[in-house]
Amino acid sequence: MDVEFVCSHAGRPAECLTRRDVARALLAVPSGVALVALPDLRRQLAAMGNPLSAPFWTSARTTLSSIEAGAATVGDVQRWLESTGTEPVLLTGGSFLWPEEDERGPVAEEMYGRLVDYLEERLQAGEIDPDALAEGDQEARERYERLQERWLASPLPDGRVPGLAVGHEVDEELFAAWQDEERFALGELRRVLDGLPRRPELPEPALREACERLRLLLDLPGYPGNVLRACAGFDEDEPVPDDDRELWLAVAAGVAGPISDLPEEDDDIERFADLDAELSHEDRALAALCSITHADWLAVVAGLVRLGPGADASPERIAELIAESEDLDADELIDLEGVESLFGPVVDLWVHLGVVDETRALTPLGWWGLPEALALAWS
Repeated sequence: MDVEFVCSHAGRPAECLTRRDVARALLAVPSGVALVALPDLRRQLAAMGNPLSAPFWTSARTTLSSIEAGAATVGDVQRWLESTGTEPVLLTGGSFLWPEEDERGPVAEEMYGRLVDYLEERLQAGEIDPDALAEGDQEARERYERLQERWLASPLPDGRVPGLAVGHEVDEELFAAWQDEERFALGELRRVLDGLPRRPELPEPALREACERLRLLLDLPGYPGNVLRACAGFDEDEPVPDDDRELWLAVAAGVAGPISDLPEEDDDIERFADLDAELSHEDRALAALCSITHADWLAVVAGLVRLGPGADASPERIAELIAESEDLDADELIDLEGVESLFGPVVDLWVHLGVVDETRALTPLGWWGLPEALALAWS
């Protein structure tokens, strides 16, 4: 490793190399190789009129030695890279998070490059003190972060706001990936249903009875009515569907894929700002529903439908169904206790819907309705 390697890696001549360029090149080779090359690299750059600074070289040796000893964390290395004065902060104090380098889309790549250019301009203007950053000066670090946050929140000449543009692209990518997962899971669900000896028929009396209870619950304040309304996406003042089948499937599908959050209360801001405060029962239930993966839902519903009415649908048995499922990757490790905790609220809500009875056994209504509801949620 020498100056020629750094120039090639950075795409700049030696006299234009920045601390960031050198740091990224040092991190691109094994730490032992970088440590050995460090003294010669420093001499070569000094001879070419670009000596950088003593605090930079000291921080480079310290960081590379820590990496070689196996003591450095990913965060330690990232913070050192950021201390070069032109590397964007991965996570700002304002909670803006850049996507990982290999996961950035075209917009994030563009904005990241623009920010590097902007930081180089500010460094040349004397607004950034890289030596203070390298020495761990907290005030310099805070100024460095604020400078970037202002840039991220300021419109470009074309009107785009960098932080918002990156966030929008990330959201679109996540939504596209989510849709791909749903399409795949729906195809697998249909494959499972096509393999059943016979498809369950709708038990009309059970549906009618369940919907009578459901309508009463949805009119009552508090749990479980407020959670079931949020799952189905029913506004507080919105009348629920008159058709029993439509109503039941909307709520059951919402349990598998909640559509909205709980209505805001006057004390919500204060409650969520208190990091020591416990979440309400309703918030914990919705959080659990939103944490269940498509694969786990597929394994559970497929397993229960294959077993039929009377099957044990307790959280403990559900965890076993997921662990035993042939519809999941056999190499995937299952956290049984974690699965039980996520499906506990599901089973509680299923009781109110008549999916399971008081003993947590699958009912004929649940046998018919679970695959129908899951298909609706994923459509």
